[in-house]
Amino acid sequence: MISVLFVCYGNICRSPVAEGVFRSLVAEAGLSEQIQCDSAGTASYHLGQLPDRRTRENALEHGLTLTHHARRMIGEDLARFDYFVAMDQTNLEAIEKLNYRSTGLHTNDTIFLLREFDPITSDQPNVPDPYYEGPEVFEEVYQIIDRCCQQLLAYLKSERVNE
Repeated sequence: MISVLFVCYGNICRSPVAEGVFRSLVAEAGLSEQIQCDSAGTASYHLGQLPDRRTRENALEHGLTLTHHARRMIGEDLARFDYFVAMDQTNLEAIEKLNYRSTGLHTNDTIFLLREFDPITSDQPNVPDPYYEGPEVFEEVYQIIDRCCQQLLAYLKSERVNE
């Protein structure tokens, strides 16, 4: 079983979308028995809350119902997950710090920025945080996450999954 943890700041906008999109892609590929995923935040402001209303509405427009409840990434996650996918540089650094302090188990080939998988060349390494933005940014974030998750799944299939 391959396990992936998507990480953003509050776990109410970007990482729940990534979890939902990726889970859907995995199911569509018939790989639910081989790949699992979850999401978490590096901050604890929204613990236990559903994703932001605008995030859920945008996801629903794409056929996804998001039911994840926000949680904070903890040291035990380092032992539970094989891959960590951060939405931005700040969260990547938080994962790396936690990894260093906790186990040092993970290396650069298991901790990524999601946009490392973006098939559209961009000078922007981060998935923008839509929290203080309008609906168009929530849609932009969804599109970025969707195309990056497709490539992430292709990467994992080529690296680890035996079909």
